Amino acid sequence: MKPSKGTLREDARRRRATLAQSIPDFAFRISRFAGEISQAAGGVIAGYLPLSGEADPRGLMERLAALGRTLALPCVAGRGEPLLFRFWSQDDPVTANVFGILEPESTEALVVPGLVLVPLLAFDSRGHRLGYGGGYYDRTLDRLRREADIVAIGVAFAGQETEELPIATHDHTLDLIVTEHGVRKFG
Repeated sequence: MKPSKGTLREDARRRRATLAQSIPDFAFRISRFAGEISQAAGGVIAGYLPLSGEADPRGLMERLAALGRTLALPCVAGRGEPLLFRFWSQDDPVTANVFGILEPESTEALVVPGLVLVPLLAFDSRGHRLGYGGGYYDRTLDRLRREADIVAIGVAFAGQETEELPIATHDHTLDLIVTEHGVRKFG
């Protein structure tokens, strides 16, 4: 019998926490790959500010901004709704939402990204990701992909790769993954 997504999430959280402690310079390591990612990007890149244990994309985001890319952060529009994205630069203030996720001020302009950096708990060799179970990124990717060609890039420690993940019809695959070892394309 295969483990449930809930069990997989618990195991993946523990593994990710260990990896986060063992690779404290992760953000710097992945910043080396900004040139590769910039080539895949449209004008606006949606990143995220990491929660405890998440693979930290800030070094990569900083380098992408230095390469002339516009940055945005996700904002929760409401429970069960796709994420919205607001313009953000490194010195802009952020506010914690009801989930404790840091978001730009609501006065910042809404933008549509061409590339989305996606946090995750685990990923497999086919580009499937194990998220947190709320479906926010899957709903968001579904909406964005219906409107335009966008690139979804998972940000993860290499050790978060796992055997084949269970998928549902609403689960969206990643186009690329960036780890401390490099950028890998799926599909």
